[in-house]
Amino acid sequence: MKEIVVIHDYLVSEAVVGDWEGEEEIVAERINEIYHTLYNLAEDDIDPEELTQLLELVWDAWIGQESLPELDMEDIYDWCRHLLENRDQFIQETFD
Repeated sequence: MKEIVVIHDYLVSEAVVGDWEGEEEIVAERINEIYHTLYNLAEDDIDPEELTQLLELVWDAWIGQESLPELDMEDIYDWCRHLLENRDQFIQETFD
């Protein structure tokens, strides 16, 4: 069911990430890597609304984090895995 959610609707360019003192391209890449990793790790039969809510959390969780440009794939994978494994907590807190 996750194929109903279009991942390209979430991807960002360096023009929308704000001022990162010359690191806008890297920041956009990291945010997009998070979106792709989360989408890929989500089970195929995830409820599309649930996946949408999880994807919407990415921007708010990461865009203000100073560590964003330094994230590596292991950090991204771990965060996405944590989000998926604890989705009820994150969705409930955010969308109640």
